[in-house]
Amino acid sequence: MNRFLIKSFFVSLLIIGSIWSVEAQPYAGDIAAFKKQDSISFPPKKAILFIGSSSFTMWKDVSDYFPGYTIINRGFGGSTFLDVIRYTDDIVFPYQPKQVVIYCGENDLAFSDSVTAQIVFQRFEELFGMIRSRLPKASILYVSIKPSPSRQNLLPKMREANGLIRSFLNKKKRTAFVDIYPEMINDEGKPRPELFIGDQLHMNKEGYLIWQKAIKPYLLKK
Repeated sequence: MNRFLIKSFFVSLLIIGSIWSVEAQPYAGDIAAFKKQDSISFPPKKAILFIGSSSFTMWKDVSDYFPGYTIINRGFGGSTFLDVIRYTDDIVFPYQPKQVVIYCGENDLAFSDSVTAQIVFQRFEELFGMIRSRLPKASILYVSIKPSPSRQNLLPKMREANGLIRSFLNKKKRTAFVDIYPEMINDEGKPRPELFIGDQLHMNKEGYLIWQKAIKPYLLKK
């Protein structure tokens, strides 16, 4: 009996440890919410998949901006390239998209002063390679890092990272670099605060209209 109790105790510890490990992963709750949503109504394959950070997360009516296109939004707030890479098996490959639109990298730079533009590029390159290896025919779009007023100190790094990613994609097939940066700065080269909500980090409708205009020409037709 004692042996049975001891065994049960250790099994319980293993189960609790496994649950804790899953919950301890950054954004595990967001990913679980996506899976629950998929279990209720799984999105169609060969759609256009948006992945990345909160600029996509908060674009909740993104499908309204692109009528006639089937959009799946799997952006989760605050994420870096490392987070998106961690969950690629959960938020990309199950949907078998014909096109992947990425917005990420801004939070990488904001996370630590030690993160350089070159590091952001290397992380993008890793994510790109993962997607291209499993979805060789899929088109991949990258939306350039936006100039957020609350992160003006990062503008030089943002421009450098954008340039590295643009140069990389220019050499690849079935890709596009969507440059929204020039439309979001004023004549003095500073971010336009009127395009953002109160936190001066996330965009309002006017900001998203700029993104709509820039992204739409690159979206694949049915």
